[in-house]
Amino acid sequence: MIRCQHNAWIHLVVTASVVAAGLFFQLSRGEWCWIVLAIAIVWTAEALNTAFEFLADAASPNFHPVVKEAKDVAAGAVLVTAVAAVVIGAIVFLPHMAAML
Repeated sequence: MIRCQHNAWIHLVVTASVVAAGLFFQLSRGEWCWIVLAIAIVWTAEALNTAFEFLADAASPNFHPVVKEAKDVAAGAVLVTAVAAVVIGAIVFLPHMAAML
């Protein structure tokens, strides 16, 4: 997935950044649980989306409007999980950032 999906590179950079921030802010166990869960749901959604796209391309190599719609829905699922992860990150990290100010 990382070799062939541009978005996976973005997820990898964000994951590394979030882990580094978590270490910097010395997150509690509970906070780490939320961060790990957020990272896991995004990576899972991206992996499933990638697998679905490969299968859809194998089943219908030529353009098909239904396949396009299905791919869009799968990509939308990744977007939903990414937004949820950002919300979780904000809930966890904003108090730590505010305490530094």
